[in-house]
Amino acid sequence: MSSGISASLAGVFKLGGDLPVHRLGFGAMRITGKGIWGEPANRAEVLRTLSALPGLGVNFVDTADSYGPDVSEELIREALQPYANVVVATKGGLTRHGPDIWKPVGRPEYLRQCVLMSLRRLGREQIDLWQLHRIDPQVPREEQFACIAQMQKEGLIRHAGLSEVSIEDIKAAAPYFKVATVQNRFNLIDRTSEDVLNYCEKQGIGFIPWFPLAKGALAKPGSLLDTVAKAHKASPSQVALAWVLKCSPVTLPIPGTSQLVHLQENVAGVNVKLSDDEFAALDAAGKDEFKRAGATASAA
Repeated sequence: MSSGISASLAGVFKLGGDLPVHRLGFGAMRITGKGIWGEPANRAEVLRTLSALPGLGVNFVDTADSYGPDVSEELIREALQPYANVVVATKGGLTRHGPDIWKPVGRPEYLRQCVLMSLRRLGREQIDLWQLHRIDPQVPREEQFACIAQMQKEGLIRHAGLSEVSIEDIKAAAPYFKVATVQNRFNLIDRTSEDVLNYCEKQGIGFIPWFPLAKGALAKPGSLLDTVAKAHKASPSQVALAWVLKCSPVTLPIPGTSQLVHLQENVAGVNVKLSDDEFAALDAAGKDEFKRAGATASAA
């Protein structure tokens, strides 16, 4: 491990108000095969990467039963059990029928099966944080929420969260269970869920931005992002990560990789401390890029 690299420098957030994790986590989607399907190309390297997480101060790992499927959870168990001081979050509610194919199923009996099988694969008696991967539009969402609440009551899951939801969805779930986290796509150039992030901050809900390192055209040579990165002797990805961390005290970015060298680079991003002026300039540039992308898509 490189000297001075620790995810603990990102700060701490308490999931559900009582489960502390370092704000820089690890996303375990990319440790599977192509198309998030099957075994990884280099299993030994994936296990080496996962095993390095605790030593790098990464104590929050996010996965899902659909990653592989099953493969990601099984690799996490092999590398990290007995999970000393490591919080593992997983998700359920998506079925897999092949590479890059994802179908939501939110029937209560299926969601229960998802939790029970994740417990078995992870080798746990209780899941620290279980998140509904998608709300199934074919099943009344209240039935899905009630099932989650019941599993929490039974002690199968400690905290519950949602993924790819609106503010209205979060409010609808609140009468059934305390929403501990929301996992939506968000990064420097994708602000679709900015309103959700703002709501989560007001409510003290952890916001897990997936695909947090995206930077698009902002990373081209001579760009603002490139200039800021060079000033900090960092990579554009590290600056993009630093921006996400500075966005809000509730952001919990989970960059993922199957290689140890990339993991170390991601964790080293916590050493990048953007000034308020740098943050504001990047924020404005990211919003402009987001608007341009939206305009291009509309024109197409």
